[in-house]
Amino acid sequence: MSHYDKSVANDLGLQFIGVMLQDTTLYRKYRPILLSKYPNKEGMGWPTYLLVKDPDGEFKVLGEIKGGMPKGSFREKLNGLLNN
Repeated sequence: MSHYDKSVANDLGLQFIGVMLQDTTLYRKYRPILLSKYPNKEGMGWPTYLLVKDPDGEFKVLGEIKGGMPKGSFREKLNGLLNN
């Protein structure tokens, strides 16, 4: 599913960064972003997508999409976040 999600993000002019918990190096790099939204990971969906401005700098979480969904719904929800 993340291949499709990455494709949708790219179509919308976004960079998709997939962070798997098993990839400890990448997870440590982006962990502060996750913890800013979910300090104890309570309430997270699997998967959880965060729309983040400047993920490698002074990041700002602009929105989120939780859980798996039909392909068209992901595009609609992501478009909705971008239009806010």
